[in-house]
Amino acid sequence: MKKEINPKNWNEVKSNDSWGIFKIMGEFVNGYEKLSRIGPCVSIFGSARTKPDDKYYQLAENIATKLADNGYGVITGGGPGIMEAGNKGAHNAGGTSVGLNIELPFEQHDNPYIDSDKSIDFDYFFVRKVMFVKYSQGFVVMPGGFGTLDEFFEALTLIQTHKIGKFPIILVGKDFWGGLVDWIKDTLLKSYGNISPDDLHLVDIVDHEDEVIEILNNFYDKYNLRPNF
Repeated sequence: MKKEINPKNWNEVKSNDSWGIFKIMGEFVNGYEKLSRIGPCVSIFGSARTKPDDKYYQLAENIATKLADNGYGVITGGGPGIMEAGNKGAHNAGGTSVGLNIELPFEQHDNPYIDSDKSIDFDYFFVRKVMFVKYSQGFVVMPGGFGTLDEFFEALTLIQTHKIGKFPIILVGKDFWGGLVDWIKDTLLKSYGNISPDDLHLVDIVDHEDEVIEILNNFYDKYNLRPNF
């Protein structure tokens, strides 16, 4: 039940909101200080509900292993499912394994494959998403739910509007993502004209770990591989 606010206490509520700025600032400072030292990394997103025997768990682990073998660290949301698979693949391959944890009423608990000095806790989703974007050289988006879609579309929007520089956004799993990609093409672009044809080039959709690595390496062959700051 939503708590009712007595109008007489409204000034006190507003005052508490203002003090909350310092907690937000603290999360930004802590995140910047720890993540500025991690080196080039790729974020892997996906469902916390994916089980270890699922093909996409195994694929995420394989992708993370390949990323580590190619000199990339891995950043995940730090929890179970696809996030665990990503950290596990990086950890077992001797790569950098970062976890950006967030406190949730269900699903979220940190996994054991995160480097001990690279596990960071957040209370605010928006601060956490800034860290993903700022310190990632690419997004690998596995099958997931609302949170995965949120992270995917946020990065896509920031690149489309030139608020950040372009980096690879790779959807993994044509069976899972194909319907969404078709809807973007047929409805957003062709039927309503709500996006431009060039926007379709901001995303790749693949099925295999080697395709992920090829896209990333081809993109960064144009540059010296470096963090985004």
